[in-house]
Order: sequence, then structure tokens, then C-alpha cells
Amino acid sequence: MTSLNMNDINDDFTELNSQLYAVFSPLFSKYREENFCCLGLSFQQGKRQMIQINVPARDIPTLLEAKPSEDNDPDSGKNRPVVKGHAEEIKEYIVHHASLDKPWILGTLTANIDPEKITVIELGLGVCFVGIPLDTPLDITDGQHRWKAIDELYRNKQIKLIGKNFFPITLVLEANFNQCQKDFRDMAQTKELDQSLLLSFGEFSGQVGILKQLVEKVSMFRGKTEKIKRTPNSKKKLIYTNKFIATAVSCAFENDPNATLEDYDVEEASRILAEAFNQFFSECPQTQYIAGQSPKDLTVEEINDFIKEKSILGRSVGLEILARLLHLCYNENEQCFDSYKISQLAQLDWSYSSNLWANNIVTINPNPDNPAKPYSISNNKGNVKIAVNTAKAQLGWM
Repeated sequence: MTSLNMNDINDDFTELNSQLYAVFSPLFSKYREENFCCLGLSFQQGKRQMIQINVPARDIPTLLEAKPSEDNDPDSGKNRPVVKGHAEEIKEYIVHHASLDKPWILGTLTANIDPEKITVIELGLGVCFVGIPLDTPLDITDGQHRWKAIDELYRNKQIKLIGKNFFPITLVLEANFNQCQKDFRDMAQTKELDQSLLLSFGEFSGQVGILKQLVEKVSMFRGKTEKIKRTPNSKKKLIYTNKFIATAVSCAFENDPNATLEDYDVEEASRILAEAFNQFFSECPQTQYIAGQSPKDLTVEEINDFIKEKSILGRSVGLEILARLLHLCYNENEQCFDSYKISQLAQLDWSYSSNLWANNIVTINPNPDNPAKPYSISNNKGNVKIAVNTAKAQLGWM
């Protein structure tokens, strides 16, 4: 076994640092007065030279510029028109996490520049010195909303929140306008992530944290919830998705499907809501059997019968209505759900044929293509509100 002498290693690094300083110091001294200077990693991709650099947060607003298309003219810019509100969402994400000293991340920005307008000195092994003229901003190919979010932080004097952070930029040495537009299109050809998958990888707090607990604690959800895709696959004996349950969580506590519940204690909130759901599903005649069985003991036919023939509780809209009614059972001061009211909820008729849901979320086609499936389901907000009020009237909770 080779024995390492740390003194020798430190001596080697001291000598190496001196050599590096001798190389870099003259370069920075020569170029930094009129250029943004940094070291980069040079590489080839797609028949173009690219350089990866890291830029301090404070330099992002001035070093880059966005040239989005305007009006109805795609050739007026190098990438898509700005999506209203998207940059604000990113900014709020950064501010929220940075102000709480929580980890956060933004993806790499991509920009292009005419190779004739930039100084690149190859130093070997892919390392290079980069000098970008101060009067020649980089044109953003991908990441204009991230740039705009950082720019707004800078203009609003909030840059100190992220002042010590660096942002990676992939710099494409490309002058051709049409190729830059094509680069944007090529980079934009990614599949949109399903909401269930985003929730599965969400931060374990608030709505997401409670959701993740419920999927395991509630017998009706356990093993029967799609955690990745947009819709549940009944052939895999899945009834719900993470998105369905996340909406129900927020409605149960705040009567608002978009409530993030950041101030809620995940463990306590998930405990009391899991108890409420388990009580309901075990008492409701239409869910008792499904809730009481593990997926391996259920057949695909039984799952399909429940979802498509038997009960609106197998649909996202039915789960939302249940959650909005559970909200009326929630005692915020005592932080519990009223078990007596939950029992009342369980005795409602949750079938498709119930008069409670007729002509609000459920309509019946007198001449259906498939006579076995005459029902049409609506997720319309107005119809959901009518359905909730109809159930409240039936329960005497108005």
C-alpha cells in the first residue's frame, strides 16, 4: 500500500498554485478592465463550440439579455414571448426558500454570442480563459424567465438574498440568428412533467408532506395511488393520483385546492386527516369493500366497477367534493375533524345515480353510445359548488 505524505502534497500544491497564478494573473490584468473575465470549460456539442461558465448573481442582470418574440411575430426575437407571471413564480420560489435559509436550485441558463466578439484562450485539458466585453451582453437562448426573476430581485434591492450564489451558463458560440431560434426550439422539446410526479418529488412540507403521509396512512389510497403519471391506470388497480389527493388535502383544511398549507405541522395534520378519511371510507357502504382490501386482493373488474359504475368517489371531482365537505367537519381551534359529522357524510348516496349529483357534476345521456356508461362527469368549478351546496342542504348543514 502506498503511504501518502501530506507535507509533500501540500508542497506540491503550493508550487502548483504559484504556477497557476503566474498564468492567470496576467490574463485577468490585461482583460478585466473592459471585460467580464472568468475561467470556463470548453467542449464540443452539435458541431458547435460551447463553454460552461459560472457567474455571480449580481452580474446576471447585466451580463445577459433576453430577446423574446413580441406580438405575433416569432422572428422578432430568439425565443418565445414572455409568459406572464412565470418569472414572478420563480422569483417567489427563490425568495421563499432563500429567506428561510432552505436549499433551492435553478437550472442552467443557455446563451449565445458571436465567437468574433468574445475572447477565449485555451489553457489545456478543456480549461479556458473567457473575456466577455462589458458592452456585449449574452443573448439568452433558454432561461429568460429565470434571468428575469433574478433581474427583478436585483432591481427590487433583494439581490442580497442570493448575492453569494453563482449561476451556471452554457455559452454557445453562435452568431446565426436562425440557428439560435432553432436551438431554442430544440431545447424546448421536453415532455411536460405530470403533476403527480412533481408532487412526488416535492419538498416534504405543507400540502406535499401531508399528501405523502396520507398515501401510506389511508387504506383507500395505499397501493391504489398513481404517483408518477397524470391519470390512474385501473389495469394496475390504481384509483387515484397524487394530484387528486393533494387537491383533497388543501380543500379539507382550507377549502382551497391551491392552498400550500406551509404553516401546517405535517405529522399532526396528516394524522387527523388520515383518521377522518379512514373513518369515512370504512363507514361509507360504497367504499367499505375497496378500502378494506389490499390491491393484490382486488380484481381489475372490481376497480373498474367502482370507478366507472358505482361511485363518484372513484373520480377526482368526487374526492374534491368529499374534501370540501370534510372542511365543514374541521374544528380549527381543536385541530380535529368531527367524527359524528363524518358518519353523516358516509351515509350520503355517493353513487352516480344519486339525485345529489344529478345535473351538477353528473349528467345522464338518454341515448349513450355505451348503455352501460350513460354518465357524463363535469369538473367545472361552478358545478362542484352546486354539488357541495346540495349535499350540505341534504345534511342540514346550510
